[in-house]
Amino acid sequence: MAVLLVGIAGILARIEDWRSYTIAIGGSHGAHERAHAEKPSGILRWLTTVDHKDIGILYGVFAVVAFAWGGIAVVLMRFELLYPAEDFLSTSAYNGLLTTHGITMLFLFGTPMLAAFSNYLIPLLIGADDMAFPRINAIAFWLLPSAALLIWGGVLGGPFLENIEPAQTAWTMYTPLSIEQQNPGVDLMLLGLHLSGVAATMGAINFIATIFTERSEDVTWATLDIFSWTVLVQSAQILFAFPLLGSALVMLLLDRNLGTTFFTLDGGGPLLWQHLFWFFGHPEVYILVLPPMGLVSYILPKFCGRKLFGFKFVVYSTLALGVLSFGVWAHHMFATGMDPRLRASFMAVSIAIAIPSAVKTFNWMATMWNGALRTTAPFLFCVGFVGNFIIGGVTGVFEAAIPVDLILHDTYHVVAHFHYIIMGGIAFAVFAGIYYWFPLYTGRWYQRSLAKWHFWLTLLGTNVTFFPMVLLGYAGMPRRYATYALTAGPVDLFTLLHQLATLGVVLLVIGQLIFVWNLVTSWLEGRLVTDGDPWDLAATGQFPREFAWFERERLPALTDGGEESTGD
Repeated sequence: MAVLLVGIAGILARIEDWRSYTIAIGGSHGAHERAHAEKPSGILRWLTTVDHKDIGILYGVFAVVAFAWGGIAVVLMRFELLYPAEDFLSTSAYNGLLTTHGITMLFLFGTPMLAAFSNYLIPLLIGADDMAFPRINAIAFWLLPSAALLIWGGVLGGPFLENIEPAQTAWTMYTPLSIEQQNPGVDLMLLGLHLSGVAATMGAINFIATIFTERSEDVTWATLDIFSWTVLVQSAQILFAFPLLGSALVMLLLDRNLGTTFFTLDGGGPLLWQHLFWFFGHPEVYILVLPPMGLVSYILPKFCGRKLFGFKFVVYSTLALGVLSFGVWAHHMFATGMDPRLRASFMAVSIAIAIPSAVKTFNWMATMWNGALRTTAPFLFCVGFVGNFIIGGVTGVFEAAIPVDLILHDTYHVVAHFHYIIMGGIAFAVFAGIYYWFPLYTGRWYQRSLAKWHFWLTLLGTNVTFFPMVLLGYAGMPRRYATYALTAGPVDLFTLLHQLATLGVVLLVIGQLIFVWNLVTSWLEGRLVTDGDPWDLAATGQFPREFAWFERERLPALTDGGEESTGD
């Protein structure tokens, strides 16, 4: 085996210019054409590419597919909860959908979608020709489809294979439940999660190496853009958090299959799993939310006619969130009976971590104050992000207080808080980024009226879905239940609030169908971009580096070769 590896290394070393088809940022238009001509065509191009832009698009397409999978699961769950009776899904089917929804949205949509932006944009923003390790970058992506098939293995294989069914552990995989389920679907899910963690770790190492070593001479730490700062901090968090998750998953697999006792009642105990899982799980929230914060901090000023207010303090708050996120995990365990002194210290840090987020929020509002606001789709989604993030953050501060958390723990209030951050925050920032950079990566314009319909339906649907869950939590409705009891009084409160939440999901589905239609049709037939400054940012002194690349490298090809299609 060693001889084989040495031989392969020798063959690769003899291959000249193996990155020749990666487009150099600083090259001429002629160099761009030659590099483009050397790329393979068709499906072979996408299977073999190491170009950071192609890989970014692959991440984005994969994330959209995962978003659809998780979205279909939650629609089915919401229709089951329209009425108290179990009349649409069985309890086991509901639990399976609950598990696949949570894990898909966090590991197969959230992290890959942010990697899509990071891969495409980071080299352009820092003046690099590609990522530091292009082939490792490609490997990190191609691990994800395999991870998805394993995670969804119980759902996909259940109708065709005996003794396999969807995992029913919820996304937290709490023991002893996750040990006692004799279902190969759980093992497949754990292996898929482990593989996705390996992919995320490889990507994180690549981003850190790229930002540290591939910056052009005019990009210093003082002039590094805010999105790159957030990706750098996120990558550092991944290096510390994901290996721990991988270790815990291996121990859980050993408990399930080889009779070890890491998390069994007569061994390390279920609380050990909770400590290990949440030491990963709470930084994971900030792994998901920091790059969206960077997107909003980067995009919002472009449509306010002014630079980001308090840039240095936004960077400092990003670093603070990256560090503090590892010191608050036990606030998920206030109800487990831990030492009150230890519990109080976690409460203090959990409340303190709201301060860096508040710094960002006030800086965003100060940036908009007295600005020359332009209500484009990217700007609207940034404002929607800020509004939803405030609601999610305030509900989180309530849950950080021990007396309140003991009442609201494991109720729908927690679901509402988490989803105001995930759907109401992260998804809104992602949509803002897609619309803002749509001219960059497609060379075309989207339909602006449809984009605004998408925004208003998504904003309304998000709040109609999740605000009733806040009230459900205060009313005592536990989460993760496939059915519920009728409430006393003239109005069945639980049923009414669940029906409102389901109406909100319907609005969200309509909004996302409009988004996909707009995205696909505009990519194929949208009006061609003819200006290197499509958002008119030079007038306010904010013409960014990535659009300078677009004007230099892509715009000549668009304006010289091809006919302009009809647009909006």
